[in-house]
Amino acid sequence: MQGDTFLARGLRNRSFVAGGLLTLALVAVALLSLAWTPHDPLRISIPTRFAPPSATHWLGTDQFGRDVLSYIMVGAQTSLTVGIVSVVIGMTFGVTLGLCASAARGAVEEAIMRAADFIFAFPAILLAIMLVATLGPGAVNAIVAIGIFSIPEFARLTRGAANAIWVREFILAARAAGKGDARITIEHVLPNIASVIIVQVTIRFALAILAEAALSYLGIGSQPPTPSWGRMLAEAQTRIFQNAWLAVFPGIAIALSVLGLNLLGDGLRDITDPRLARKR
Repeated sequence: MQGDTFLARGLRNRSFVAGGLLTLALVAVALLSLAWTPHDPLRISIPTRFAPPSATHWLGTDQFGRDVLSYIMVGAQTSLTVGIVSVVIGMTFGVTLGLCASAARGAVEEAIMRAADFIFAFPAILLAIMLVATLGPGAVNAIVAIGIFSIPEFARLTRGAANAIWVREFILAARAAGKGDARITIEHVLPNIASVIIVQVTIRFALAILAEAALSYLGIGSQPPTPSWGRMLAEAQTRIFQNAWLAVFPGIAIALSVLGLNLLGDGLRDITDPRLARKR
């Protein structure tokens, strides 16, 4: 429809609206926790340990008497940091390799894609565990591991989308105008596949949050005293029947964050894909 802006299309898409609101809520909580939390998230208070949700501690306290709500709020910072940095690593190297493979073709494309296939042959989470276990536990190594195993996904996606652009008429016109492969890639190919990459970023972001929670749950991700939703689940597993809130609330935080990013990705795909737009 003429004059139909991206925002207007987005507001009509329920997945985009719901995912955007949940994602904004995650970002807002992380930013708010930089300036304010109901209690000091790292303050240990043995007399108030395992206190149930109340007016003083809205989501209760854990085995050290720490306020669960405050800990979850600060834990959002960890999830966002790991997600953003690891996705930036995966996107930067993956998109670059995918564009190079598509532009160069031949032996270069074959080498890059076979390397990606080799990594895909192994479960990503197991390889991440192996890498973190080798380098040592910690948030930085978890970010590196998650980022590395995002590279093949971005590379394959970029290469496939770019190959579809290289056969278009305007690419032939650019060649006739004397432009080289590198200039065509930057000026014509990359802008035309940017929407596909953006959708993939939201999906990989959600997976990065899950991966960080999994690594922390296993004790090889973020280390104490850094708050982590995954480690909160690990610490709560022995008391899930006695103090269920210790596992329920961080579990809800993980679920809502991943759901929001996935819905946002689905919405962006619907909005940016012209074939889906025509169906609507």
